[in-house]
Amino acid sequence: MIQISRKMKQIIGFVVCALLVLCFYLNWAQTQQIYVDENLKYFQKTSDIEKKLEESLIDNDVLLRSHNMNEEDSKRIKHLEHKIKQLESRIPKQFPDVKFLNYRSRKRILITGGAGFVGSHLVDRLMMDGHEVIVVDNFFTGRKRNVEHWIGHQNFELIHHDIVNPLFIEVDQIYHLASPASPPHYMHNPVKTIKTNTMGTINVLGLAKRVRARVLIASTSEVYGDPTIHPQPETYWGHVNPIGPRACYDEGKRVSETLSYAYQKQENVDVRVARIFNTFGPRMHMNDGRVVSNFILQALQNEDITVYGSGEQTRSFQYVTDLVDGLVSLMASNYTQPVNIGNPVEHTINEFATIIKDLVGGQSKIQQVAAVEDDPQRRKPDITRAKTYLNWEPKVPLKIGLKKTIDFFKKELDRTSHSQRNIFVPEKT
Repeated sequence: MIQISRKMKQIIGFVVCALLVLCFYLNWAQTQQIYVDENLKYFQKTSDIEKKLEESLIDNDVLLRSHNMNEEDSKRIKHLEHKIKQLESRIPKQFPDVKFLNYRSRKRILITGGAGFVGSHLVDRLMMDGHEVIVVDNFFTGRKRNVEHWIGHQNFELIHHDIVNPLFIEVDQIYHLASPASPPHYMHNPVKTIKTNTMGTINVLGLAKRVRARVLIASTSEVYGDPTIHPQPETYWGHVNPIGPRACYDEGKRVSETLSYAYQKQENVDVRVARIFNTFGPRMHMNDGRVVSNFILQALQNEDITVYGSGEQTRSFQYVTDLVDGLVSLMASNYTQPVNIGNPVEHTINEFATIIKDLVGGQSKIQQVAAVEDDPQRRKPDITRAKTYLNWEPKVPLKIGLKKTIDFFKKELDRTSHSQRNIFVPEKT
């Protein structure tokens, strides 16, 4: 019995020890599981962070690559554009098909002021007729842009020169158009205006005398001043204020005519004199201050159309191609007396403002402002001489000419770079 009780005690002790060991082990295992779970959570968070970092690094790398690609692409595009321009420069410039004249018919023609409004249209006409044309201009009001479509043509030459200084050149005909013609331009430097119309005319007439060239002097309706006879024939001597703000131009042109006929009588120079009335058309200077350009520009910009004075003063307007036809006809004729080149259809300034407003549209209002000093009240040419001796009269209707002029002004206002060049398309006749 004693041995059995001892064995029972041993067994119970062993069981108790085993239970204690089991409890300790379970407790330790639970602690380890918690630790492992925490570590797993930690490692999971760490891996998530690493993944996010990797993704962000990948995104940044993609962005950097795309940025570099954009820069490279833009460089490549610029390089290609440069290459295209180089290739275009090697392509021979395309010119309109001009008439071919043999050496007997082809003339070398000098146009002073040939880069200006009227001069550039005269260049187009003479180039298309097959002549060799030399343009001389100091670019005070003229623009190289007006004749750039002929630069490079074998029959065309452009010389940057002020006709106040002598010019030595061999030519057959001379059109002397050099002079600012709008009030703001010729009033800007009145002394220079007088020099151009006196010294410049002397140089042109001297050149014509030396090379025995026929010369056409572009005079103006301003020689009539504020006329007391209406319409104005060439025999009218005029009514001019010799010391007024317009005198530099009015009297300058009168002296130019006087010089022409003095050279004719004394030196036998073959002269022609054209008295040009109000002219309009494409390539007019945008800010020349004349009626047509002022009204069109103001209407296109929805500004008030400003009429100086009462607006009842009259003008007659001819389209530039009609004028060019008249100049060429006069040069080719044998008539040596002054000839009016203008449109005998007369309009008041108020009527003209209304016509332009209707053609342009918009919200512009016609507003009267203070009258300009020495502004002629009536202006209308008597073109009997032109009809009789030149078989000339204007053909282009006023509204058709105005529409072409308005289209030109619209394009000029929309132009944003020098690369937008003039495109000359000869008009079909």
